[in-house]
Amino acid sequence: MTDKSFESPKTVNPFGNPAAVGLGAFGLTTLMLQFHNLGWVGLAPVIWLGFFFGGAVQMIAGYQEQKMGNNFGYAAFTSYGAFWISLAAYLLGSTSGNKMLALTENDLGWLLFGWTLFTVGLWFASLYVSKVMFLTFTTLLIGFVSLVLVNWGHPGLKSFAAWDLIVCALLAWYMMSHIILRGLSGRDILPVGKPLA
Repeated sequence: MTDKSFESPKTVNPFGNPAAVGLGAFGLTTLMLQFHNLGWVGLAPVIWLGFFFGGAVQMIAGYQEQKMGNNFGYAAFTSYGAFWISLAAYLLGSTSGNKMLALTENDLGWLLFGWTLFTVGLWFASLYVSKVMFLTFTTLLIGFVSLVLVNWGHPGLKSFAAWDLIVCALLAWYMMSHIILRGLSGRDILPVGKPLA
């Protein structure tokens, strides 16, 4: 599989590369949620980033990836964009006092379990993209598994999950910077490594 989203935009088409903003949105929203999980910030930044930057903007990036013929970027950005919107709605519903909108820890565990299974598929696909993409999806998968366990009776893993997902977010930003700098300079200043498969 050739992933055109990680080539210089000058060599692909005359438009900007949607993966740059998709990775930026994923990274920032993931980072802010982990800041909350570590007790550093409240829920409001997570909710609003989840609806708009991590949610809507990431989904737009995914639909732009579809136009470039990149099924991996299309599936990842639109799906995780929808994940952030649904998570933001859950967080908002859980703080509203409306019991119909709130999930129990067990419910949230099952919701995250479904996303864990979904992530397994993209984890395998990331082998065909780059080494850094594979590392990003490896940390994302570990983070999802850890958060499932947190919600299923192992709260001691919450800090581990947060630090793991902070690494995931920073890896996403590394790839964002790779795309931007390569497009500006025409050189591979921040290499992401060849595909592993």
